[in-house]
Amino acid sequence: MKRILAIILTAVLFVGALTSCGTNNASDLAKVTDAGKIVVGMECAYAPYNWTTSTAGDKTVKISNGANTYADGYDVEIASLIAKELGVTLEVKAIEWDGLIPALESGDIDMIIAGMSPTDERKLSIDFSNTYFDSNLVMVVKKNGAYASADDIQDFSGAKITGQLNTFHYNVIDQINGVEKQTALQDFAALIQSLESGAIDGYVCEKPGAVSAVASNPNFTFIEFTSENGFECDPAESSISVGIRKGSDLVEKINAAIAKLSTAEKENMMNAAIARQPAED
Repeated sequence: MKRILAIILTAVLFVGALTSCGTNNASDLAKVTDAGKIVVGMECAYAPYNWTTSTAGDKTVKISNGANTYADGYDVEIASLIAKELGVTLEVKAIEWDGLIPALESGDIDMIIAGMSPTDERKLSIDFSNTYFDSNLVMVVKKNGAYASADDIQDFSGAKITGQLNTFHYNVIDQINGVEKQTALQDFAALIQSLESGAIDGYVCEKPGAVSAVASNPNFTFIEFTSENGFECDPAESSISVGIRKGSDLVEKINAAIAKLSTAEKENMMNAAIARQPAED
């Protein structure tokens, strides 16, 4: 009898564990609502999507794991709109790019809003909202450099080119015949520093990031390509979405907040973020 009871108890616990795993994220909305806040992870170092500033403003949010620093940028505005849709306050955590998905999976944050594209590889680990910005790939170079007049990606054959670590921006460099592909760099600041120092001849990024870099570095310019002369990529890779845990029921509220923004409003928000970005960032 004891053995039978033990078997039954084990079976009940096993079924309970399966049920718990299957619905672990189904209560994300309730957790956020009960807490009265939503915790968003971003690098706070990828302008104009997000950056760190020491000055508080009407668009900034204090970085909870920073010392008297604030997050600003397009992503912060999107996060604020989502928090408003949910009726909760917004908390921003500064997390390095490689740590964002692990932080989401562990429950340390509730969402990733960090200029992240919903690639097939990332979809294996997390889910994504609808798109909140669409962009295209460009090449940032020195204004008076050897590649300033390029208009085809193949013009960069023999050039030292890189992109940000663990992004598709870095992967598409392989489409350039004879390119000297350099080691991927950790963040936006490292890309700018490497180009400024001459360690690289250019880097691949999305247009908003390039516009921001040129605004802060007048000796830079960026090359836009036609569809025939540019990089080939899945449209989803050049779009930006909110990252959420697998099966999270936050997705409907997030999509509802995004749906309230027209394409023109998104463009205006992005242009405004670029305009107010501090020069030193």
